[in-house]
Amino acid sequence: MPEVNPEILTWARETAGLSREDAVKKLNIRAAYGIEPEERLSALETGSVEPTHPMLVKMAKQYRRPLIAFYLSKPPQKGDRGADFRTLSADRSATDDAILDALMRDVTARQSMVRAVLEDEDEVEPVVFVNSHEMSDGWQAVIESLRALLNVKRTEYRAQSSPEDAFAVLRSAVESAGVFVLLKGNLGTHHTEIGTEVFRGFSIADEIAPFVVINEYDAKTAWSFTLMHELVHILLGQTGIGGAQTENDIEQFCDDIAGRFFLHDGEIRELSLDSISSTNAIANQISDFAGDYNLSRTMVAYRAYRIGEIDQPTYGQLSSLFRQQWLANRANRQERQKSAGAGGDYYVTRRHRTGNGLIALVGRMMAVGALSTTRAATVLGVKPHQVQSLVELG
Repeated sequence: MPEVNPEILTWARETAGLSREDAVKKLNIRAAYGIEPEERLSALETGSVEPTHPMLVKMAKQYRRPLIAFYLSKPPQKGDRGADFRTLSADRSATDDAILDALMRDVTARQSMVRAVLEDEDEVEPVVFVNSHEMSDGWQAVIESLRALLNVKRTEYRAQSSPEDAFAVLRSAVESAGVFVLLKGNLGTHHTEIGTEVFRGFSIADEIAPFVVINEYDAKTAWSFTLMHELVHILLGQTGIGGAQTENDIEQFCDDIAGRFFLHDGEIRELSLDSISSTNAIANQISDFAGDYNLSRTMVAYRAYRIGEIDQPTYGQLSSLFRQQWLANRANRQERQKSAGAGGDYYVTRRHRTGNGLIALVGRMMAVGALSTTRAATVLGVKPHQVQSLVELG
């Protein structure tokens, strides 16, 4: 069986709006051995000739598709990639939308390949909690399901030494339940970084291979909240994308449940925020509390607003203040890292972004011959010669 389904090559070219004549020019295919350029491309698209990896890289660039898309078993069905739950600002750019669309194509292509690999396994079973609830069930029922599913105690989460360590505990529980969790916020370079106002989280509520993608460029204190928010979408059977602002009923429902998972309403009331007149004083109170419990300050403020401890204007001011402080701290941290010239270990960083769940699956499938090194590389988003080192790191 060829590594690449030739139908994919035709689909990618045609959906890029290119004729074969246009494509051979962009791909720089020249006549060779008496065979004209268009005939050589035709041979690739009919399966007479297997494309080389460098040719696939060229096609990915010129056809504006992620490399992994060329290893799908068949062309994906035309249609959207889920609901858009975001409340978008009018000044977002076309470039932002284009980069986000490319990221979503990459994620859905990876998920499709993972699903195909799992379906080939004789013992694969549906993930039973996908689409197991409706909003009409109420927040209490969903919270109880989440606690039973993950078995992560608040005390365990809060006892971690940092928000990143706390996220690791939660992520491990979610991955053990059968959801693949990725940290991804660009197309491979910092030039394509996607801001949280455009994209914060993305869920694929698939019963075989559910995925959650979290914008890695968000505050680390927000990763856990976003993971829980997107997990609620999966329990509701909703595939879609979410941003920083949440003004519709579905997003507020998911936010309320995620917030309650980490924080009891009574704990917020004990802060007595309604008795503090200064916004800065409220901000300091929330900051101290959130820091002690590995929580997002904005999430704590949001929960306080939702239960009536602070009003909407105050929440708006706090949200803006916390974001400005985070952006300033982030800029200072990046400047220090740039000056130091220090970079983290590539494989540790890559594993952190990809998640143990997906890497473990790839390693297992390679061991039984169900996944080639080339396909494993596209699933993991690395080069083929890097796959073994990444898998062995665990």
